[in-house]
Amino acid sequence: MGTIDNYLSELDPADRAIIAHVYDVARAHVPETEQGKSYGMPALIHRGKAILAVMRTKKHFALYPFSGNVPARVGAVLDGFDVDKGTIRFQPEHPLSDEAIRAVLDARLAEIDDPSLRRPRPD
Repeated sequence: MGTIDNYLSELDPADRAIIAHVYDVARAHVPETEQGKSYGMPALIHRGKAILAVMRTKKHFALYPFSGNVPARVGAVLDGFDVDKGTIRFQPEHPLSDEAIRAVLDARLAEIDDPSLRRPRPD
């Protein structure tokens, strides 16, 4: 069992289903990932870099792309969601679409492939 599996096993079934779906979409889109931890959170790791974590908080779910630039880079697919630097918050009744999850992953993978993309974007 990995860190994500352990985390999922601790959640109530409804929360587990929502978070597991995000991880399932991520693993299908980027199959060469492994389970690990980053910033104390269970995360998917790709080539030694964290690409995604999803956590349940008291008031919402949060997806962490381990980059403050990723939410701005995928902007349009996140319309209607509470987005902050490095965090995308959503509610169970309004989950992230598979398209949004894949867009976040693509943006994060691009940063891993090209470290210059990690620099702050000029406004």
